[in-house]
Amino acid sequence: MASYRGDVEQVFRALGDPTRRSLLDALLQDDGQTLSALVSRHEMTRPAVAKHLAVLEEAGLVVAVRRGREKRHFLNVVPIREIHDRWVTKYTEAWAGGLTELRRDLERTMEKVFEIYIRTTPERLWEAITDPAIRAKYHFGAGVHSAWEPGSSFTMEHPNSDDPLVEGENLVVEPPRRLVQALRTLWSPQAEAQGTTRVTWEIEPVGDSCRLTVTHDQLGEDAPAELYGGWPMILSGLKTWLETGETLTTPGSQMYGPS
Repeated sequence: MASYRGDVEQVFRALGDPTRRSLLDALLQDDGQTLSALVSRHEMTRPAVAKHLAVLEEAGLVVAVRRGREKRHFLNVVPIREIHDRWVTKYTEAWAGGLTELRRDLERTMEKVFEIYIRTTPERLWEAITDPAIRAKYHFGAGVHSAWEPGSSFTMEHPNSDDPLVEGENLVVEPPRRLVQALRTLWSPQAEAQGTTRVTWEIEPVGDSCRLTVTHDQLGEDAPAELYGGWPMILSGLKTWLETGETLTTPGSQMYGPS
């Protein structure tokens, strides 16, 4: 698969084909489908569907994840978030309503997978994820605190809050490649009522960049969108800070958690 590195033209080319848009619509309705399931929904051969999926993967709009013997395909909203951050607030807020509706549709499934390419090293990316001062620059002002050892606890705290916003346990700590965390979100009664969910950070070097994949799973069927809806903005902010040293000032940047 070719590396997606924020090439907006590549995203637009992928979206220009009606068949590929139809595949995205199918994933929007039921995320995490196998190739066989997608073939059954379209009057195309299996190789034809696979070819279109490959184009969508190259553009970063679809992420393929192995689940046992199956390969499932997930919509990745991060490129859309990047387009929003680059143009919407500059030219037309009218687009924002459509993107909000799209995000609402994408939040139907209880396992969310996000992928982004960042021009940096694995070590610097790991530091940006685990250092409280850096984390606060792109995670709505909240820093993360932990000893970063397997089985250690962690908290996320915002300077405007007297209590932790998130608390949990580090299940797997493998710097600078993999971090798996069980967490409880505490910033609202609705979020807290959902109990424990899991977030997995996976870093893979690709040339002079890194592919970062974030999977948020073990979400209940009634999990509110505030638990996981803000990952696209968080990851866009992480990419922007690592590549430019600047912080995003998009709507929601003052919020406490990923929503």
